[in-house]
Amino acid sequence: MMKFNDSNTPLHLLAADYPIPYNIPQKKHIIKKLFQVLNYLEKVTPANLIDVKTKSVIINKAKINENTTMPSSDFRLSSYEWGVTYAGLLRFGEVTALETFSEYTIKRLMMISDLSQFYINNENVKVDEKSPVYTVLKPAALDDSGAICAAMIKAQLNNPKLKLSPLIDNFIDFISNKQFRFKDGTLARNRPYSNTLWLDDLFMSVPALALMGKLTNEEKYFNDAVHQVNKFSERMFVEEKGLYFHGWVEKMDPHPKYYWGRANGWAVMALIELLSILPKSHKGYNSVLKQFNKHLNGLISYQS
Repeated sequence: MMKFNDSNTPLHLLAADYPIPYNIPQKKHIIKKLFQVLNYLEKVTPANLIDVKTKSVIINKAKINENTTMPSSDFRLSSYEWGVTYAGLLRFGEVTALETFSEYTIKRLMMISDLSQFYINNENVKVDEKSPVYTVLKPAALDDSGAICAAMIKAQLNNPKLKLSPLIDNFIDFISNKQFRFKDGTLARNRPYSNTLWLDDLFMSVPALALMGKLTNEEKYFNDAVHQVNKFSERMFVEEKGLYFHGWVEKMDPHPKYYWGRANGWAVMALIELLSILPKSHKGYNSVLKQFNKHLNGLISYQS
């Protein structure tokens, strides 16, 4: 068997000897892998409402009642994690023109909408805190509202017939008017300490606000999205490193700096979403683009 070395084969043409082979993936392989993921998700996250007492599937929306819920699932279908999943599958459906991926999202968003609408239409029926739509109807944090709201707006923009506006409006009302903010308008939390910023919240707010600006053509949503980027960056972006640190607590001095990779990922995605929607004529566009480039250059410098 021939032994490859630099005398008979240019080293730069040899495949790297990594535990997991590093290759440029082909489109067909990506699609094949994502179909495997989709098939798995279809099995473990069913999209039919059921009657808790009879365990029967509810086909007729008119029969939805206080005993109606979502079927047992391996994942929480109204969580922020699944909001990200919904948006990802919508995007993949757009890029590949394979509606199967978009349909996964639409079916589950409509299931959430149908169950939520029952409680909206029947105010005398109290939604249980254990209900999968409790946080949809009564969001109490950006994690409850931002990512899934963004996914709903994307679905609504793609298909105006979905009629997701009641839930979208409820989420946006929470983000814009009810979520705790600093006096300067920065979206913040009071956990684990009072007056705290989590970098995660850039993603849990900015995309939804930007998309709402696109949906309604109201500039106030674009302005708020840009404002969040500017204020988070003022407090949490470290120029020398080109990175954000994860948490900022107002009363701490000095501020500990932990450069969590996942949180920096949330920030990158938030700015990508905003820049893809924000009109280039908007007064804040250039500042957001400049911040995005600084962050990307910082991340690149740490890549091995």
